[in-house]
Amino acid sequence: MTAAVLKRSGRAGGGSWEYVLAAPHPRLRPGVLSYRGVRIAMDGPRRRLEAPIGAATLLLGFDQPVRISRAGRPTSTLVSVYSGPTTTPAVGEHGGRISGIEVLLTPWSAFTLFGTPQYELVDRTLDPDDLPHALATRRAGDRRRSVGDLSATLAALPTWEDRFGLLDDVFARWWEAGAPSSAQVVHAWSELVRTGGVMPVRRLAEEVGWSVRHLENRFREQIGLGPKAAARVLRLQRARRLLAAGQGQAETAAVCGFYDQAHLSGEFKAMTGCTPREFTVARRAPGGAGGQVSDRMTGEATSLVLASGDRECDFLQDRPGPPTAR
Repeated sequence: MTAAVLKRSGRAGGGSWEYVLAAPHPRLRPGVLSYRGVRIAMDGPRRRLEAPIGAATLLLGFDQPVRISRAGRPTSTLVSVYSGPTTTPAVGEHGGRISGIEVLLTPWSAFTLFGTPQYELVDRTLDPDDLPHALATRRAGDRRRSVGDLSATLAALPTWEDRFGLLDDVFARWWEAGAPSSAQVVHAWSELVRTGGVMPVRRLAEEVGWSVRHLENRFREQIGLGPKAAARVLRLQRARRLLAAGQGQAETAAVCGFYDQAHLSGEFKAMTGCTPREFTVARRAPGGAGGQVSDRMTGEATSLVLASGDRECDFLQDRPGPPTAR
C-alpha cells in the first residue's frame, strides 16, 4: 500500500479543501512522478489558471466535471482528464465541488502508458478513454474496462492509501503492456530537466549518439515537444519558481538562461498569459496561490487561483510568441 507523504486540509472562502500527496511505488518511478488526492467543497464556482509544466497530467475524477479553456482549442467539460505537454496556459473551472486523484507523469512515461505519439496531444485536453490503455483484463471474453470504471472503483475505496495502492497496481499493468520508451530520449529529457532547459540541443544529441534531426523526431514522438520547445517550458518553470520565492526579474533571467529581462517577460507572457509581475503579485495576494497547496508540483509555482473579477480572456487570448521548435 502506498502511504500518503503529505496531508493538508482546511476551511476557507465558504468551504473546505483537502489535498493528499503520495509518491508512487518505486517500480513506477521516475516515470510516474506523483499522486495527489483532491477533495474540494466550496460555496460556489472556482477558477484556476494552470501554467505549462514539464509533465503530463491525468486527472481521475470521482464525480463533478471540470471545464477547461485554452486559447485556440475548444472548451472541454470532463470528469476525468488527460492533458499532454503544453506551451500555453489553461483555465480550469468547477462548480465548487470536485474530488479525484491527479497523477503527474513524465512525458515519455505517458507515451508508454497510453501508446499515443505525444506530438498528437500537445496543448490538448482529452477524455483519457479516447487514448489507448491496458485496462482490459487478460481473460477471454472480458470487456475492456474504462478509465471511468477505474475512477468509480477508486472513489468507492475507504482511504486515500487504498486508492494510491490500486493505482500502483494499475500503472504497473499498463507499463508492462505499453511500448517501451527510448533510453536515449529518457536520458536527453532527464538532462534537460536537470539543467533547467539550458543544455544545447546539439550537445544533447552528442550525448545520446544521434543526429540533431533524429533526436528532434524521437523527442516529438515520445515527449510531444521538440527539444527546443521543451527547453523553453523548463526554463520558464524554473523562472516561475525563483520569482515566486522572491528573486528579482533581472537575476532570474540571467540564472535561467534568458537573453535579458525583456526576453524573460516575453516568454512569460506567451506561455503563462500574464507578465512576471502580474504572476508574482497574484501569487502573493490572499488566496492567489491557494495556500500553495493548489500547485500541481511540490515546490513549483504552477497555478493561480483566479479572483471572481479576473476575466478569462485576460489569460487565454492568443498572443504571438517566439517560434516553437516543432
